[in-house]
Amino acid sequence: MSGLILHHYDFSNFAEKARLMLGFKDLAWRGVEIPPIAPKPKLTSLTGGYRRTPVLQDGADIWCDTNLIARELERRVASPTFYPAATAGTDEALTRWAEQQFMRPSALYVSGINADHMPEGLHEDRARLHGLPTPSIEAVRAAAIRNLHLVKPQIRWLADMLADDRPFLLSTLPCIADFATYHVVWFYRGRHIDCRTVFDPYPKLLAWRDRMARIGHGTRIDIDADVAMAEARAAEPATPRPSQPQEGDPKPGERARVRPADNARDWVEGEVLFIDAHEIALLRHDPIVGNVVVHFPRLGYDWRRSRL
Repeated sequence: MSGLILHHYDFSNFAEKARLMLGFKDLAWRGVEIPPIAPKPKLTSLTGGYRRTPVLQDGADIWCDTNLIARELERRVASPTFYPAATAGTDEALTRWAEQQFMRPSALYVSGINADHMPEGLHEDRARLHGLPTPSIEAVRAAAIRNLHLVKPQIRWLADMLADDRPFLLSTLPCIADFATYHVVWFYRGRHIDCRTVFDPYPKLLAWRDRMARIGHGTRIDIDADVAMAEARAAEPATPRPSQPQEGDPKPGERARVRPADNARDWVEGEVLFIDAHEIALLRHDPIVGNVVVHFPRLGYDWRRSRL
């Protein structure tokens, strides 16, 4: 069993992306079930306040965001690759479309249809995460219908990509764009009401979906959160790679704070241990787990130098 621990919950679509990526790399991993809504005290001891799902842990190192998790898995296991040279650039651009333009209305549609079957407090929690007022159940249901009209043309785009009988979105092999798009499609299962009938007119899209599902999750063993915290406490952060700061970036040893750029309110603060064009990693101390390093992607995240 490897040292990899995924902090996730089963109905999280972004967690499904991470689980499938672990399966693609044929990795063994351990899973910690975390709450779907705040507070998440054991997770935030590890992350310093970052509360989104999933989070990948190896000892005292923590990776946030599935796009950075993908890069870390690729660094460890180069083949099979998430980033084939033949589709470089296109795969990343398609990933960003899937996880933003396609994901947001899909989430509002599926969650709205399942409004009465979501975990208690979920709608309030997600609104708070984005700095919005708590919506009524009636407003959530109404949003579902509005957003259905936004997802239908995008589903057709996916079907058009697969119309020439290619097995995956960009070639004969899956790439990061397939994982990013699949987890949105996977979410249409819903919590209680199945929303997958929107894909029924597109049999080639359904065949692609089933091919992606067959990748599986690798070898998973579930553990308690206290085990993961004990491993962080007993470990030392891994020696960082040489940093390559860009113009204006904080240098290793400076203090900085990082948060998601989409209206998230919670900053994570620490000492910059590593930084390059793709990643910024902060060394921080927590009284429960000791010294940990929290790794963030650059794209989609804000950083600021910490105030003295």
